[in-house]
Amino acid sequence: MPNRFLRSLTASAAAAALCGCAVGPNYVRPTTPIAPAYKEQAGQEQGWNPAQPADLAPRGDWWALFEDPALSALEARVAVSNQNIAAAEAAWRQAEALVREQRAALLPALDLSAGATRSGGGSGSGGTVVNSGGGTVVTSGGGAATRYRASVGASWEPDVWGRIRRGIENARGSAQASEADLAAARLSAQATLAADYFDLRQTDLQIGLLQQVTAGYQRSLQIAQNRFNAGIAPHSDALQAQSQLASAQADLADLSSSRAAFEHAIAVLAGETPESFSIAPDPNWRAATPEIPPGLPSTLLQRRPDIAAAERRAAAASAAIGVETAAWFPSLTLTGSYGFSASQLGKLISAPASVWSYGASLAQTLFDAGATRARVSGARAAYDQTVAQYRQTVLAAFQDVEDQLAAQRALVAEDTLRRQAAEASERAAVMVLNQYKEGQVAYTDVVTAQATALSARRTLVQTTAARQTTAVALVQALGGGWTAPF
Repeated sequence: MPNRFLRSLTASAAAAALCGCAVGPNYVRPTTPIAPAYKEQAGQEQGWNPAQPADLAPRGDWWALFEDPALSALEARVAVSNQNIAAAEAAWRQAEALVREQRAALLPALDLSAGATRSGGGSGSGGTVVNSGGGTVVTSGGGAATRYRASVGASWEPDVWGRIRRGIENARGSAQASEADLAAARLSAQATLAADYFDLRQTDLQIGLLQQVTAGYQRSLQIAQNRFNAGIAPHSDALQAQSQLASAQADLADLSSSRAAFEHAIAVLAGETPESFSIAPDPNWRAATPEIPPGLPSTLLQRRPDIAAAERRAAAASAAIGVETAAWFPSLTLTGSYGFSASQLGKLISAPASVWSYGASLAQTLFDAGATRARVSGARAAYDQTVAQYRQTVLAAFQDVEDQLAAQRALVAEDTLRRQAAEASERAAVMVLNQYKEGQVAYTDVVTAQATALSARRTLVQTTAARQTTAVALVQALGGGWTAPF
């Protein structure tokens, strides 16, 4: 009998599986704007084509473009120590577990049960009927009886209409989006660290510059004071020199505070407490800005993790339509059990004590006041929303890249002009100071020339740093640099 039961259950399940179909739309990747190259490099017109997210394509160590060993060492620590990345990785593992949970619903569920029941009644009860695990026991008044039972049961809901399969698609899309979120968190942390590192280094350069300037201002103050003491210059010259020196020293203190903030931010990105982390100033550090090759293909954008995440959320939302659509159709459930029931434990596992059952049931909602229709409409609206968000993400990515390319192009020209201005203003400051020593100009001219030279030199440092941080932003906008295969 148990073999017959198993054969019947298997045959019913196979028939249900063979006739099954997945209701709801099959996912088709939405079209997105795409162009052969970028406007800032080629001036191409954009069209709409199906994108092929390639966020799993290799990116390599993009920070190596900046040829800075200290930066490379810090970036290596981010991937294993940053807590935002750790949280994103845990969210991805959780999403993968949900996929496995959904897949488990495709297979039958088995359960094992066992128990013992003792029952009876008073002397005037005239007997008691006890239903115990498929057996019936009749006891006389005042008597008692024990019944033992053990059974294995199975239940299965064949995925006739594809509800479970669509649920797996939904969970898989969400898991892949979570994986892309992990890649986005990693890239964001790496890019933020690089930007903070370059800001720290340019702050070091400004600190070194101001230290040199304050030393020069102290000499200028001494010259003005000596001329005042000799009676050949007014006291105001010394006061102006003193004010200029104090202002530069105040700027130096402010820069020291900014440097500490950048160092603390890098420590947290590297997964350490600020107290235990430090980056020593490097007087020999020189900014290295990578050259951006012309004619970058717009397909590089397909490596952006945020684009991949948005596309996979659209896939998950498409599958959710099928999950809700399946509620229009009846659900089939197959159940069965096989076990034993006996009044003596020693006779429990024997053929005469066996009991079995199997069956099938159909359930169909006849009226729900439009709730199913509303859920299907809601799922379709959610899908339309994710498609719009996906396309907007792609458009924003194009804007991001174009902005960074335009900024890089402008900064290259600006850097050359700022360098010329710094050199000219430095020579002018030296000439005016020499003229003041000869009594040819007022000290206000010296103050103005020195302030102009300092401003020009600091602006040059900031422009050079801006080229680096903009290059980092372009790396992030392209999804991880421009040297990996594409």
